[in-house]
This record gives sequence, structure tokens and C-alpha cells, in this order.
Amino acid sequence: MDGFYFELIHQDKHSGARYGILHTPHGDVETPMFMPVGTLATVKTLSPEEVSSLGAGVILANTYHLHYRPGEEIVKKAGGLHEFMNYHGPILTDSGGFQVFSLSKSRKITEEGVLFKNDFNGDTELFTPEKSIEIEEALGADIIMSFDECIPYPVSKEYVYDSTMRTLRWAKRGLEAHKRKDQALFGIVQGGAYDDLREMAGKALAEMDFPGYSIGGTSIGEPKDVCFQMIESGVRYLPKDKPRYLMGVGSLDYLLEGTLRGIDMFDCVLPTRLARHGCLMTSQGRINIQDSKYKEDFTPLDPECDCYCCRHYTKAYLRHLFLAKEEFGKRLNSLHNIRFLIKTMEGARQAIKNDSLKEYAQMVLAKYGDERGF
Repeated sequence: MDGFYFELIHQDKHSGARYGILHTPHGDVETPMFMPVGTLATVKTLSPEEVSSLGAGVILANTYHLHYRPGEEIVKKAGGLHEFMNYHGPILTDSGGFQVFSLSKSRKITEEGVLFKNDFNGDTELFTPEKSIEIEEALGADIIMSFDECIPYPVSKEYVYDSTMRTLRWAKRGLEAHKRKDQALFGIVQGGAYDDLREMAGKALAEMDFPGYSIGGTSIGEPKDVCFQMIESGVRYLPKDKPRYLMGVGSLDYLLEGTLRGIDMFDCVLPTRLARHGCLMTSQGRINIQDSKYKEDFTPLDPECDCYCCRHYTKAYLRHLFLAKEEFGKRLNSLHNIRFLIKTMEGARQAIKNDSLKEYAQMVLAKYGDERGF
């Protein structure tokens, strides 16, 4: 791929964690990293300049949704996603595979592809691996994903086997359809909670020699220990000189546990979704800003955070904005939550360089507290 490669610089001596640099046509970014999600070519409530100022490298956009609004041809005419949304760092687009899971009530899976019902006009449309690649090439992101089925949990091993084999066939079809040399197409490792199926998928995709790989089908309701085992099984057979991306993960514990197991890239809508509901991630754990105890709390949200919100505003003001339903409050909350995760990953990178990620993760999680109940 033109202008795209992964440079593995250091691996932590006491874990599977890696420090590297992902080189892309729109800039170089350090890994491991958290990538904010901009589903419809925008990170909700924030400008591209603000997202960049938070230390973000790669951001995501959603192929399925952009296909319907405004349509990939509009984006292509604008010069591609970078010009259309005025973000000139690296961009990643998914393939529509997650919508196979999330829109399960309005789709039908066949060998050819997935027949979706269009929520906007009621029409049906067949998404195939080739169609997904066609849309992603028109959108013009630096990194694009293979079309797959995000397998639900729990389901029978027979279902997982059939789905995983079909995803592998789709991956080969997508690879053959992909023509743009300035885009890196990632393969996606499925296999559910079955180690042997993850092994099968990992080896098969590695043989296809993708520029990068994703671990799919995790964080969809399975217990934590099952998720972590899925990650371990997924990365075990992947090339060490290619980037590894864990899809749809954004809670602090999953980010750090994934990093310890050799994941380089993470994404999730979680920080902005929590922000819009008044839930804030801080070094001392999550807080609900509408709680009455913050009514007269004139201290920063998080004294360990360097974001614009924490440098200029107090908990009392953030509470006021949230209760008054002011959009500025959602913006400040989103700025903070995204910066919090990016800053945590900056610390993780430094810890990997020092061969101390396990200690760093234990310290961060001990201060943050238990994620359960949120």
C-alpha cells in the first residue's frame, strides 16, 4: 500500500504490549491509540480542529450510514472524506459489518451478502463484499475494513463456524475487489468464543497478507474473561509486523487489558455517548455530573486532566449546563472524555517503552475503580 506501513519499535518485556508508529498517507500516529468515532463524518458536538487538538490521530466514519446520508458519490465529488469533513489526519471507515449485528431484525444474510432494509424509505439493498469496498473506495479513507458478520453472543459453535467461514470467503472477495493503492484494507478475525475457530480465522487471514488486521465480534455482551480470551486467541496467529485493531472497545479496563494482549488500535462511541448523558470519565472513576453534590463544587472536573474543559471550568458549571440542557455542556463533556482516553493511552505508550505497562495499568485501574454499574 502506498504510504502505509506499521513500524514496531518496542515490545514490553513483561506483556504482549507493543509500541509502534502507524504510517499513513495522511500522517503518522503512535500506537497503541484510541480513535474517536465520527459516524456521519463528524465526532458528535465537536469540530475536527477540536478533535485534533485532543491528540487524536485516526478517527472513524461509518460506511453503512454514509452510504445513505449523504451518499458516497457526494463525498467523492467533495474530494473524499478528508476534504468533505475538513479532517486532514488519518481516517478509518468500517465496512457495514457491525450493522449486520445491530440491525439483525431488518436484514437477511446470504452467501452473496446481506440484504438490508433501508430505514429511510423502506427499500431493500444488498450489501456484498464488493459493494462495501466500492463504497469505501469512494469515501477515500486511509484504512478500510473487510465486510464481515459481527457474530452475536452466545450462539452455537455450528453457527459461529458457518459465519466465520463465510466471512473468510467475503474477505477474499473484498481483497480481490480492492483497487486503490492509497488505502490499507484490514482483514477481520471472527470465530466467536471458540479458540480453534479464532485460530483458523487468524491463520487464513494472515495467509491472505492484509496490511492490517482487526479482532471482531467482541464486547457485545460476553463476560470480560471471555472477551479477553477472544482477544488472545485472535492475535496469536497474526503477523507481528502488522497493526492489530480491536473494534468497538472504549472502556478504560478493556483498553488497558487489550493493550496488554498486543492490541494497537481501539475505537468506540462510548466517551461521547457517556458525555451526552452527563457521565464523565475521570482519574478517580466515572461521575454523574448531575449529582447534587456538585452544585457548589467549584473545583476542576479532573485535576489530573489537561483538557480545555478541566483547565477552564468547574464541576458546578458543568452541572448547571447539563441540567439547563445547554449544548455547550455536551461539548465540554465530550472534549474531556475523549481527551481522558487519549491521555491514558499516551501514558500506556510511555509505560511500554519503560517495560512497565502492567504496573501502569494496575495503578490507573486502582484509582479509577470498578466499571460495573455504569
